[in-house]
Amino acid sequence: MKAATKHNLVTYAIVIALFAAAQLASATGVLGSHLSGLLVPISYYIILAVSLNLTVGILGELSLGHAGFMCVGAYFSAMFSVITRDVITTPLLRLCLAMLIGGLVAAVFGVLIGIPVLRLRGDYLAIVTLAFGEIIKNLFNAIYVGIDKNGLHFSMKNAMSMNLDKATGKTLINGALGISPVPRDSTFTICFVVILITLFVVMNLTDSRAGRAIMSVRDNRIAAETIGVSITKYKLMAFTVSAFFAGIAGVLYAHNISMLNTKIFNYNTSIMILVYVVLGGLGSIRGSIIATLLLYLLPELLRSFNDYRMLFYAIILILAMLLNNNEKFKSLVSSVTGRLLHRKGKEAAEN
Repeated sequence: MKAATKHNLVTYAIVIALFAAAQLASATGVLGSHLSGLLVPISYYIILAVSLNLTVGILGELSLGHAGFMCVGAYFSAMFSVITRDVITTPLLRLCLAMLIGGLVAAVFGVLIGIPVLRLRGDYLAIVTLAFGEIIKNLFNAIYVGIDKNGLHFSMKNAMSMNLDKATGKTLINGALGISPVPRDSTFTICFVVILITLFVVMNLTDSRAGRAIMSVRDNRIAAETIGVSITKYKLMAFTVSAFFAGIAGVLYAHNISMLNTKIFNYNTSIMILVYVVLGGLGSIRGSIIATLLLYLLPELLRSFNDYRMLFYAIILILAMLLNNNEKFKSLVSSVTGRLLHRKGKEAAEN
């Protein structure tokens, strides 16, 4: 068995074990209602971190527009679910179709944004993608969309200006008020399946010929171009796949709340996802999962400290970043992990 395959199987096993532990703890009441309610949000943040790692870690480009792709997927899928609520009465089927629509629309936006933007590098790319996220958020914040027997209606003024039919008219997007109510179809089990699909696609892409081409662009752009690697093609591939799964994460977010608005889709969310990726290690899919779990749950675990909660959170974050970039600490962790795995393998062989 190849080393990459073993590494991927261990990652799947960790995710499955975490899912089983969370389900058991939730069923027995160990987690409590509050922490049980965080299982779905943790899941879509894991998807966001893994998908962003494809752009930042594997491709090596700094993107700060991930919340924008999440917003696109959330809004388009929420409109679909609201329109088809009475037609498609099976929540699972409706959610699957919504994820397909949200992901594909986000991927289209990824292509449209990626073609001109990926010509830039470094800080310029970060600024442009950050601007894209803010533009998308403000656009959905200002637009009004409705539907009646005559079709869709759009307005940038107010809901009354759409002139919807009183008998069949329905407002889909109500400006800053967003979309309400959105069917709450997201469940922890569905999120778990989507995480596995995300891991399967991202890790297999990374281990494939296309993934090696993407990493060659990251390591040495000139050398990759010299041997015939299409820079634009592979950068756009990574960016589009990343946007697709960000859109799916937006779908899971939209269908976990009853009222969808643009409040969460700001640059703070993009920065927070980037922190998960950097802390977990650039290019490390497993690290992104673990970092997301720790950093998302940490403020909740520190809630008993009241006013000092965010101070402790910041201190722990700084220490984690320092240790993560310390070669001696990395060597120690690798040594301890290797010994534990060797001991377990030896015990299994003896039994």
